[in-house]
Amino acid sequence: MRYLNEGVQMRNKSSSGGKTYDLVSDADLDSEKAIGEYLGNLFPHHELLGEEDLDGDVNAEHLWVIDPLDGTNNYAHEIPHFAVSIAHYHLGKPIVGVVFNPARNDLFTAAEQQGAFRNGERVRVCDSTSFAQTLVGCGFYYDRGAMMRSTLHAVEDFFAHDIHGIRRFGTASLDLCHVGCGHYGAFFEYQLSPWDFAAGRLFVEEAGGRVTDGRGDPLPLEMSSVVASNGKLHETAIEITAKHHPPREGDDV
Repeated sequence: MRYLNEGVQMRNKSSSGGKTYDLVSDADLDSEKAIGEYLGNLFPHHELLGEEDLDGDVNAEHLWVIDPLDGTNNYAHEIPHFAVSIAHYHLGKPIVGVVFNPARNDLFTAAEQQGAFRNGERVRVCDSTSFAQTLVGCGFYYDRGAMMRSTLHAVEDFFAHDIHGIRRFGTASLDLCHVGCGHYGAFFEYQLSPWDFAAGRLFVEEAGGRVTDGRGDPLPLEMSSVVASNGKLHETAIEITAKHHPPREGDDV
């Protein structure tokens, strides 16, 4: 928040000189450093995986997955919709998740078999059984080619199910929390990194929802498509996202 209020220079992550929309700042780097040092002092034998400089072993018994500033493009344009996301995985399974938007002082927490909470109050996914009763959230990866077109085709199919509307807020961790709080019936994005969804995934599940990849398979702790829903709408959501899913390495094209 100090950087946001006093000003911070944004930089492209790419050093190739080509177009890129993937930004980074000292706020990202300093936030990750602060979180990493804090967790490292508390748990010196745990692994730390983060978006910027932390490359912990995803197969470790204890792993912390950290997004120090999710929604960097919002942050760059002073839109107060961004978050810090931290999750603890034990033997490959999410145990604790925290997503915090400091601009709104909004804190989302979840712990295995203990429920999901927004600012201390328990939340649940919506009860909708039809997409005609819901909003749907989506995200776009930085790719402006085939993946963007796949996303737009899926959006068109969701509209064919008479959804109330599409929302694209640009911060996946908070989008997942919107599913858990019952604001969205579903959310999808065709490419997210583990730090984008590690905490939000647990939040949705502890709120009574379901999270898979875009083809309905279990969500891995690696770059993946993501679909989250209230559970009742999940199969319909997967029919749409799988239909337009970009090919993965090894797929028959």
